[in-house]
Amino acid sequence: MRQTAILLGLILGLTLGATASATGSPALLRAAEAVAPFGDAFMRAIQMVVIPLVAVTVFVGVAKIGNLRKLGRLGGLSVGFFWLTTLPAILIGMGVMHLALAFAPPVTPPTTTATELVTEAPGIVEFLVNLIPRNPFEAAATGALLPIIVFTVLFAAATTTLPAEKQETLVSLGETLSDVLIKLVHWVLWTAPLGVFGLAAPVAARTGIAMLQNLGIFIIAVIVALFIFMALVLLPAVRFLGGMPIGRFIRGTLGSYTMGFTTTSSVASLPMTFEEAKGLGVSTDVSTLVLPLAASINRPGSALFQGAAVIFLASVYGVTVSPATIIVAVLATFLAAMTVAPVPSASIVTMAPALGAVGIPLPALGIMLGIDRIPDMFRSAVNVVAHLAAATTVDGMTKKGATKPRS
Repeated sequence: MRQTAILLGLILGLTLGATASATGSPALLRAAEAVAPFGDAFMRAIQMVVIPLVAVTVFVGVAKIGNLRKLGRLGGLSVGFFWLTTLPAILIGMGVMHLALAFAPPVTPPTTTATELVTEAPGIVEFLVNLIPRNPFEAAATGALLPIIVFTVLFAAATTTLPAEKQETLVSLGETLSDVLIKLVHWVLWTAPLGVFGLAAPVAARTGIAMLQNLGIFIIAVIVALFIFMALVLLPAVRFLGGMPIGRFIRGTLGSYTMGFTTTSSVASLPMTFEEAKGLGVSTDVSTLVLPLAASINRPGSALFQGAAVIFLASVYGVTVSPATIIVAVLATFLAAMTVAPVPSASIVTMAPALGAVGIPLPALGIMLGIDRIPDMFRSAVNVVAHLAAATTVDGMTKKGATKPRS
């Protein structure tokens, strides 16, 4: 219901703005600009919650990963698989979107206001140095999310060195804070239809009908890239590392794909993934570790979507994407995608660090929120299949290692 309302808000905003642009009516142009404060207020609410939400989810995720060292080879293989599939997912998303932009009509870059987040993309050396915050609280106050993420990762890593009871106390506190912030995000997203309307109308008034065409191309490009990712990354990993025939894996994951597609939730799909992992012959020891862990931190479909969105929004807002910017965007997207919170459209909210690092205004998130339902279904389905691919691959590699003769 909420996604439908957000989509309706986007349609109404785009219709108002496109009509104003096409007709040149002063009254419609004033109306399109008059609703901008609704969008500004919505983005302020998003900015209010995004820094603490990202910090807490990163802390909890890294603190839990740190405990995997006690679980030995299974934990290392699982996290390694997550990382090694997330990176090509980002690059595929960016590459396909770059090619798709050749078919997109040019748009006039939307103008920005003083309240919007606008930064210049730094050089590589400057970017790496600036990742270390002089003062984490100052970084939070200025909206510098990537230094906050770096500090949080280091803080979480230090937490894993504490005695078990102290670790559990801090992680429990982090999970409680995460629950509170997720509830707050839900409240903010209830205002999304009005906020998206206020963001879309002035943008469409300034860019015209070309924006609608660009959004359609973006959705198609993301869907195509997701299937390319499965074909070039997940299926070869299952076949050559996991030792499972591709046809058997595809047949054995249709239920999970459908569940992820309809629920748009990795957690809600867990019962089905457990059942299908058993059908694929994955050992219980592997599935009970890998699948819940994957549902928490493995988001290659989301990473692909975010990579594509960065390239798309950079084009819309006239931000130059240089090789240095690409490296910055990949790193920022990698960090963000590994910590996607279990909330609606979380992949949109956690794009903020990547946008800020590249120099894209934060209100660009409003455009993505309005069209997110369709990409969300496809990327969630791919995330779920990636969980099963991880379990199958880790299980196959573990069995191969167990059968090797010892010297």
